[in-house]
Amino acid sequence: QVQLVESGGGLVQAGGSLRLSCAASGSIFSINAMGWYRQAPGKQREFVAAITSGGSTNYADSVKGRFTISRDNAKNTVSMQMNNLKPEDTAVYNCYAESVRRYWGQGAQVTVSS
Repeated sequence: QVQLVESGGGLVQAGGSLRLSCAASGSIFSINAMGWYRQAPGKQREFVAAITSGGSTNYADSVKGRFTISRDNAKNTVSMQMNNLKPEDTAVYNCYAESVRRYWGQGAQVTVSS
């Protein structure tokens, strides 16, 4: 079992920055990758970014160049720095960890005002 606790998010004006973090505990040795999906009201959940245990990263086209995902292995934490935020980035962001199955965090609201 893997437990994920998210922190960060909040309300920011367009052009501003926020940081999300996701702390993993439990069977962390089994985690292959971690990242985030997001879901805006009335829309389907979409992939945002991921980082593998080896440090390889992947981003959705919509966030490339603005979001940066990183990991702190000593703290078993993955973070995502979100810069130049846009109103269309408004969503609930869910951290996930890929192991023998996918585990999810509780979600963090990110609201970007225009």
